[in-house]
Amino acid sequence: MRRRAPRSTGRRGAGGYAYLFLLFTMALLAIAALAVGQLDHLATRHAEEAELRRIGGEYSRALASYHAAAEPHRYPARFEDLLADRRSGVLRRHLRRIYVDPVTRTKDWGLVREGGEIVGVHSLSGRAPLKVAGFGPGEAGFEHAASYADWIFQPVPTPPVPVAPTP
Repeated sequence: MRRRAPRSTGRRGAGGYAYLFLLFTMALLAIAALAVGQLDHLATRHAEEAELRRIGGEYSRALASYHAAAEPHRYPARFEDLLADRRSGVLRRHLRRIYVDPVTRTKDWGLVREGGEIVGVHSLSGRAPLKVAGFGPGEAGFEHAASYADWIFQPVPTPPVPVAPTP
């Protein structure tokens, strides 16, 4: 008869606990990486949205400046007219350049036209905006918009200045 070797009194089962601990640690690291990725994505979207509002304001001011620059008061027929306005005989630049839409990352913008003139611009993105309330005075129509395409940047009409009657 053969004798069996005596059993070791070492820690044979400890390898299973170390493996479970390693799996648990890896799961926690994956969850943490996912959370950091989501926060980074959210921060990027906020930055894109803020840049869209800034650039949209530039377009609004440029359209208002073009409209007020010469008689008769008209809006531009093309974006390029904002870059080089020669209606008054002197070169005026109402806009430095045609900006890239920070949401779609293209130079393509939606144009709001009246009678062939550009009276407003908007993004072509169909994504829902993060900001839905608390806009400034020139952005009052942005509240509860379904997409960035609903954010129309137009010149804010200024009320006429009352003239005091002469005695």
